[in-house]
Amino acid sequence: MQSSSVPIPDVSIILPCAGFGTRFRAPYSKELHCLAPGVTVLDRSLEAVVELAKSGLNVRLVVVFGTHKLDTVSYLVRYAEIFQMVFVYQDQSFEPDLDGAIRIALPMTQGPVALVLPDIVVSGAGSAGSLLAAVRDVGVSGWSVVAAEERDPDTLRQMGALAVVEEDGVARVSAAADKPADPSGFNAFWGMVAVTEEEAHRLPDVVSKGADSPLAGAVALMVERVVNYNTAAG
Repeated sequence: MQSSSVPIPDVSIILPCAGFGTRFRAPYSKELHCLAPGVTVLDRSLEAVVELAKSGLNVRLVVVFGTHKLDTVSYLVRYAEIFQMVFVYQDQSFEPDLDGAIRIALPMTQGPVALVLPDIVVSGAGSAGSLLAAVRDVGVSGWSVVAAEERDPDTLRQMGALAVVEEDGVARVSAAADKPADPSGFNAFWGMVAVTEEEAHRLPDVVSKGADSPLAGAVALMVERVVNYNTAAG
């Protein structure tokens, strides 16, 4: 009897799907909101991850879920032949927030790690290959982000805000804060984050309240648009 071994992943993706989507106000999970026939927000958020697999990389998708998200778990079956998928349950009484979801997922990761949110979609020219480029760029500074320019202070207060500057033709993050009360000085926000395996333990600090963001110095890959589908209006 031959035994088949699971390939070691070249890159791991953390996909936190345990949130309750209270602002979305719909009777179904926000990531399953239909954008076109047969296409959900989740499909769009995973487009750049699919490109990683198409490039020849072995991709492990670590999905963090709760019992209220079994519809999302069922939906992800369509990706079973594209990704190596691992499902991790998030106990809401233990670590209910997004940083907790990342901590729960990290032991299941191997290789460089990217944080992809199921309600965030990158779009525009070059967006499909943006995560692949970000994963390749983590070797430069340990961290990279896929980001979009943004000047509206109300939007920046709701997102992972960044101050992006150009140095020698390369866009880099000079400062970062998650949902800053004072968004002045920020000019962009991230849609996806990639980090080396060695630095991945700091990934929860990207979204932790009061933590110093590890994104300062990260390479920034700018895309045309990053859309947050956290409200039913999208």
